Amino acid sequence: MRMALDLAREGEGQVSPNPMVGCVVVKDGKVIAKGYHQRYGGFHAERNALLHCGKEVEGAELYVNLEPCCHQGKTPPCTDIIIEKKIARVYVGCLDVNPEVAGKGVEILREHGIQVEIGILEEECRKLNEVFFCYMANKLPFVAMKYAMTLDGKIACETGDSRWVTGTEARNYVQCLRNRYRGIMVGIGTVFADDPLLNCRMENGRNPVRILCDTRLRIPTDSRIVQTAGEIETILAWNPEAAEIYYESKANEKEMPWNLQEMQKFLTAKGITLLEIPLKKEGAMPELDLRILMQQLGQRGIDSILLEGGGMLNASALQEHVVQRVYAFVAPKLVAGAGAKSPVEGVGIPRMENAVKLRETEISSFGEDICITGRIK
Repeated sequence: MRMALDLAREGEGQVSPNPMVGCVVVKDGKVIAKGYHQRYGGFHAERNALLHCGKEVEGAELYVNLEPCCHQGKTPPCTDIIIEKKIARVYVGCLDVNPEVAGKGVEILREHGIQVEIGILEEECRKLNEVFFCYMANKLPFVAMKYAMTLDGKIACETGDSRWVTGTEARNYVQCLRNRYRGIMVGIGTVFADDPLLNCRMENGRNPVRILCDTRLRIPTDSRIVQTAGEIETILAWNPEAAEIYYESKANEKEMPWNLQEMQKFLTAKGITLLEIPLKKEGAMPELDLRILMQQLGQRGIDSILLEGGGMLNASALQEHVVQRVYAFVAPKLVAGAGAKSPVEGVGIPRMENAVKLRETEISSFGEDICITGRIK
């Protein structure tokens, strides 16, 4: 099963919104076939493992980290080929939560005389596909908040300088995360401060869908995100009412040569998808309702988001309970400064007993830096 899990990870970044699945076929104590789900729309792991097997596979055992599918989707049911190849026993890591499967795959195999054992390394199998299980349960993206800070909790110096908080090894791992998650989200403040590209720079990596929260449609037209929107899918979440008030207030200023309608046309022509989102009802400043934004992104098939926002966006995401996992990179350096930015800002939580807590925490080292990750409790 550990071999199946390792194989499954080979599909990371390529199979979304499908799960990562690996399959190992064993006979007489020897591995005779293996496969994994390589890309969305392609054959599943079991079919890739068994497709070129002949009679030598009869009576073999099959290990797969997720219950074999039993319905016709983009590919034929995996239960069909398992039965056809006369596999004797199937070891399943965990059951599928897809309503079209959800135990039916195991039931069909047993009806055909195949012995099935469930729950092999179940927790590891579920963790590997935590995005899939979350998305299947509620059709909302799995959101992972990521930030890098100094040992005294700063994401930048008081001057605004933030290059670089962490070292090369930690930053390389962030590129792996960008490949893993389907979307990447920032606020307009990050665009103003850093003019990021928000692409994936790892070899053979997949660029995430870029999602920008820009309530008043203030994105600089010469920013790298705008200029590359024709090459990398980009979604801009905004609010028409807030934007109209802002543009009316700036109508006579020289730095605002366009009106709101012209700005909309320009961004659309550049290839940006404009997503209208209502405002949160509470709060003095106009902020997008992130829960509704997540609903709309989920409807677009975006199953996961790496949130690389600044302190205000991070605070809003936590306040609205849309975050499932945190990746906190910590560098062994101190910059001080009462005005230096923190990774999570907002109004704050008044009592320590009500703090947002993480569970299942893990600590990894990347050069001199560490990363603490865990699920929101």
